[in-house]
Amino acid sequence: MSSSLFKAAEAVLRVERNSMRVQQPASTGDMVSLAMGEPDFDTPPRIVQAAVEALNAGFTHYAPLLGDSALCQALAYEVSGQSGNAVKADEILVTHGGTAGLAAAILSIVNPGDRVVIPDPTYSLYADLVNMAGGICVPMPCRADLHWDLDRLALALEDARLFIFCNPGNPTGIVHSREEIETLGKLVKRYDTLVIADEAYSDLVFTDRPFTSVLQVAAFQGRTLYCQTFSKSYAMTGWRVGYLAGPAAMIKAAARVHNTVNGSVNSAVQRAALVAIRECKDDVKRMYDIYRERRQLMITGLQAIPELSLNQPEGAFYCFPSYSLPVPAIDMVALLREQGIAVRPGSEFGAAGEGHIRLSYAASSEAIAEGIRRLKRGLAGLK
Repeated sequence: MSSSLFKAAEAVLRVERNSMRVQQPASTGDMVSLAMGEPDFDTPPRIVQAAVEALNAGFTHYAPLLGDSALCQALAYEVSGQSGNAVKADEILVTHGGTAGLAAAILSIVNPGDRVVIPDPTYSLYADLVNMAGGICVPMPCRADLHWDLDRLALALEDARLFIFCNPGNPTGIVHSREEIETLGKLVKRYDTLVIADEAYSDLVFTDRPFTSVLQVAAFQGRTLYCQTFSKSYAMTGWRVGYLAGPAAMIKAAARVHNTVNGSVNSAVQRAALVAIRECKDDVKRMYDIYRERRQLMITGLQAIPELSLNQPEGAFYCFPSYSLPVPAIDMVALLREQGIAVRPGSEFGAAGEGHIRLSYAASSEAIAEGIRRLKRGLAGLK
């Protein structure tokens, strides 16, 4: 059949025209990759064992569309504990990873022509999904320290249908303070704006102040979908299990999208996720302690490179330094690959990310040390 007869749907073309997401070549041979957005840890053994036991126990059939009832109850209990409000079963939706949760959330809210505010820079999937829905992305450049410009945010939200953000931030590593989150709460209430809060990295916070979730701030109630995943905290990226929590009407709409596109999530995987949330907080803490050490190793290394300027990363597992050389980020990444180090271009995460690179410390200490050495050599050679 001739491919010339085929033209992709306008939704696909909108994404292709606007997407900044970069598919890098696979890292091979001697390449040190600090580009990954996933833990390098294996999933804790008792989670793996739980999946094996679930398969042997007959969890090989379709699960309920909203999610395994025991897992939904455990997640409702978890969200209730954070928010201080009782959460019902119909206020939780188990999703195919955080990605499908975000897709279900955005596609269930955004109409063609709706204005959707996203920080700039931020995780590039948000803009792709808004474009797929026919919405209009309104990027909101952050301050020089990568925190929100609250005055600019107030102006942007005035006629916005939706605000989407991640906290802790990908790619910035920023953790928004209680003051920032409370100010956002006042603004979205004033302008009657809906919110999607992606808190995928909420277990990876390295500041002295406690993390403030939208679940803890009353202004977000009734207008917010909280998006979470097992991928980062539990090193379960390949398992593809996440969840949404929010008002029943918003969950019902998101479930309609998720059920249509994805169907129910793998039954045995949901039983493994149940064991993760009930029994594996010590595994989360063990990995957290190692990330903390790796973070310091990377910060120290980056601060010793004269061409780089680094805002202190406060959470997630990313550093997002700016560089002083007059080279576009996409070209900088290609030049660094020639030096044997893979990183991600800041421009992938928005126009304001230009002149930055994203490095991940979800890699071994040896890989971080060698990667920093190659980065330093590469940047010195480009001057």
